[in-house]
Amino acid sequence: SIALARSPLNKDFRDHAEQQHIAAQQKAALQHAHAHSSGYFITQDSAFGNLILPVLPRLEAE
Repeated sequence: SIALARSPLNKDFRDHAEQQHIAAQQKAALQHAHAHSSGYFITQDSAFGNLILPVLPRLEAE
């Protein structure tokens, strides 16, 4: 019998499912931040595990 837990295909499937879950979390976090804050946010992987990061808008010089 073949052990499915050790097959590379099963690992790829788990990795893909995890990436989709993270993407869904990023989207939900970004939507929540935009709905409940007057700030600007972007999605970006950070060294600290943050899914979204606040950014400062660029202001045009007068």
